[in-house]
This record gives sequence, structure tokens and C-alpha cells, in this order.
Amino acid sequence: MLREAKKGVPALEPTEVSRLIDGDGAVTVVDVREAEEWRGGHLPSAIHLPRGFLELQVDDKLPDKTAQIVVYCAGGNRSALAAKTLSGLGYENVRQMIGGITAWKAADLQIVSPVQWTPAQRDRYSRHFVLPEVGEAGQMKIAEASVLVVGAGGLGSPALYYLAAAGVGRIGIVDDDNVEENNLQRQIIHSTARIGTNKAKSAEATIAQLNPDVAVTSWTKRLGEDNVDDVVEGFDVVIDATDNFATRYLLNDAAVRHSKPYIYGSIYRFEGYASVFWPAKGGPCYRCLHPEAPPEHLAPT
Repeated sequence: MLREAKKGVPALEPTEVSRLIDGDGAVTVVDVREAEEWRGGHLPSAIHLPRGFLELQVDDKLPDKTAQIVVYCAGGNRSALAAKTLSGLGYENVRQMIGGITAWKAADLQIVSPVQWTPAQRDRYSRHFVLPEVGEAGQMKIAEASVLVVGAGGLGSPALYYLAAAGVGRIGIVDDDNVEENNLQRQIIHSTARIGTNKAKSAEATIAQLNPDVAVTSWTKRLGEDNVDDVVEGFDVVIDATDNFATRYLLNDAAVRHSKPYIYGSIYRFEGYASVFWPAKGGPCYRCLHPEAPPEHLAPT
């Protein structure tokens, strides 16, 4: 069966595959080895699709049946069988790599070594790892990201909780207010034991208990013209979870100056909306939508 599979599938040398990868990027490289083998190193830009899960996952990971596909494994046997299976499933342009990753290494070609997650991290993020849209590469992007959340109240609480749970590597929290008992029915990142504690510090304590992978920096001083640039500059994304217009315009302007994505939410009783502004990508900013703040007496609390 293996001989028939190898006869029926066109094959490429590792150097030919390398040229395809370095070319116009129109090739999809598929690694059909097991997870432990994949974690030991793989080809650049490869998609991991283990041979045992091929038929189950192929529609999600390889939606285009006309795409140019190159399949490889450790030595060339599993890839031949996988390539034959793909051809039988209607994929029109499938080839296998001769000698697998063993031959690739022998040719001294580039190997990508994935991050070595600890057993605890593998367990914690396992549901992300199995999602094709995230996977280990996506989780690494999350772990390397940094997000600033200004306001740890009704809007900031769920944002902070889920960012931390997802494994965002570094989170900044800004809030100069203290936890009050009337906050607790909606501000879920705080607790009864922390009434009277600064909200940024309270949120930081909750995150430390939820996910020790996350590094947190907190500011207990209100943002102003004197410090907003220094705070915003150090993060990839800015989330505005504040409840006043002065801070909102201050944050928007700083995000524009530093070319940061600016995300904000607003809520009033049972109404609310959220928006993402990223002027660096050619879009508008918050001032384009609302050039000036409304008069104080027209803004509901």
C-alpha cells in the first residue's frame, strides 16, 4: 500500500520545498506527524495536521482544494499515505516531500522550534490549543501581547478577567478609585474582602490568583496629561473602560499619537456599545465620531 501511495503522489526534494516556501508564499506545507514530533521542530509556516486526525480536521485546516499543498512527516512514509488520502478527498495539487523532516535537517534548512509549554500551561490552555483558529502559535501571540485597561469597574472587570484567563502576557491596570460595597453586584473582579482597597490593586490580586502566567503593572493615580503618554506607550492595545469623557478623549489622543489600537465600551442601564479605533491602519479615531464632549449636564451618570 505504501509503495502504491508513493507511486501515485508527485514528490519534491527538500530544497525544492524550501524554494517554494521562500517564493511567492502560494504553497501550503502540512506536517502530518504527531504532536510531540511537531513540538520538536517543524518547517517554517507549516500547518500541523496529524495523520490520525486528517479526515476529521482537513476541512477546517485546508478549506481550498485547489491550493498547492506539500505534505511531510519524519521520513516520508506517513506523508505519502496522507497525500494519497488528500488526493482521494478531492485536493487537486498535492505533493509529498522526499525523506521528510529528516532529509530537511540533513540539507541544513531552517527549522522552527515551537515554545516549550510547561505541563501546567498545556493543561491550562488546552482548549485554545485544539482550536484551529488559535492553536499553539496563536496562544504564543496572546502570551507575547500586552494590553492596557484603564478603569477596573463595571466595564474593566470582565475585560481584565478574560484577558488574564486567556493568558495575555502583560496587563496594565489604571484606576485611582477604591472598591465600595455597591460596586460588587457588577464589578466581578473585586470581592467583599477588598472593600476599601484600591481597584487597580484589587484587580491585580485577583489576576494573580487566576493566572500566575500574567505579569501585571498597576497605577493607582488618575491619568492626566503629565503621565498618559508614558503609560500608553508601553502597551500593544489600549482598552478604555472609563466612565468620564475627559479621560476618554485623553486616552484617544494618546492612542493616536502612539499609533495604538484604541478599544472602548460605553454603557447606560440596559444600553451599551463597543468600538475599535485604529488610525494607524487608515481608520478613524474617537474624535472623528464625537469631535467634542457633550456638556456636563447632558451626560447621564
